[in-house]
Amino acid sequence: MALVPFPGTKHAARAPIDPDEEDADLDGSGAKMSFLEHLDELRKRIIWSLVSVGVGFLIAVVFLDRIFDFIMRPLAATLPKGGTMIYTEPTEAFMLRLKVAGLAGIVFAAPAVMWQVWLFVAPGLYRKEKRLALPFVLSSSLLFVSGAAFNHYVMFPAAFKFLGSFTTDYMTFMPRISPVFSLYAQLLLAFGLIFQMPVIVFTLARIGILTAGFMWKNTKYAILLIFIIAAVITPTSDPLNQTIMAAPMIVLYVLSIGIAWAFGKKHGQPSRWTDSEDS
Repeated sequence: MALVPFPGTKHAARAPIDPDEEDADLDGSGAKMSFLEHLDELRKRIIWSLVSVGVGFLIAVVFLDRIFDFIMRPLAATLPKGGTMIYTEPTEAFMLRLKVAGLAGIVFAAPAVMWQVWLFVAPGLYRKEKRLALPFVLSSSLLFVSGAAFNHYVMFPAAFKFLGSFTTDYMTFMPRISPVFSLYAQLLLAFGLIFQMPVIVFTLARIGILTAGFMWKNTKYAILLIFIIAAVITPTSDPLNQTIMAAPMIVLYVLSIGIAWAFGKKHGQPSRWTDSEDS
């Protein structure tokens, strides 16, 4: 940013101009928003995200029978032979179908929600960084769907099969459908968020808050934290399911180290974080 000379000085000393900062000033991104303006912007993005989920819900209602079968078929396959899930309340089955449509609506609306997230953070980015909008939306949406798929095909069937393996001559596993689906939905959303790790690391590395060296040096602590999170989230207490849950998080962490190394701020480059701290 250029220094403004004092009146009467013959020469004006000029600091080097960062091309990114110059671009930011040219497109108006350098303007600072007040706290209330940030809150208003957040409110606007939340409203549009909810509208997107509502549209996704309506789309899911149209294909509800197919979606319902898609979710329930693998769950029923893990039950003991001849077993079935039950419902005991008059409105339970009807509300379940609405919950299924709501969960599917969240998955369908993932790209639109991620776009709203991008619009919220974009004013604080340089013009060159704003060109990453499409990769951000596509990658975060794909990772969310990948996390949901991992839960659907791997994590939940393994956990549900374990929970139903205690059938004896004295007990028969006949689970109520509502708590089963609630557990399924919680794990699906958890994995959808967990799989956002590379995108979060990319963002933090780009603005200079996180570095690949820091992540690599603290890998052992990260793995310990991952297993603690897996133990808390996993519905079962057996080591197998905890390992199944921790394994993708470890892979994502290693992948995130590579992302931070490839796309993070290099040594000597200006950082928005350090610049804001200095100011």
